[in-house]
Amino acid sequence: MLEAADAALDTFEDEACSLGGASDERILAAVERVVEQLNTIDNEYGAFCTIEREELCEYMDQVVTEQGADVSGLLVRHGMEELTERWRDR
Repeated sequence: MLEAADAALDTFEDEACSLGGASDERILAAVERVVEQLNTIDNEYGAFCTIEREELCEYMDQVVTEQGADVSGLLVRHGMEELTERWRDR
């Protein structure tokens, strides 16, 4: 489970390196991919409690923000409160 989660997050980090000036759609697609991967891992292993999910969401926001993406603006433009909200409960 840890190897799968680490691999998903590593891929996300690698992809995030090119997201600084990316369109909202590219940023949201990268977030969707990693959230869907983590959801699959959670469904398979029952791995993540609520606090861990919240920490993962904060981590994704931080990674994208560190690459220069305007997460606050993106959230406003798409009527979202959190970067991961569309996919985390699937």
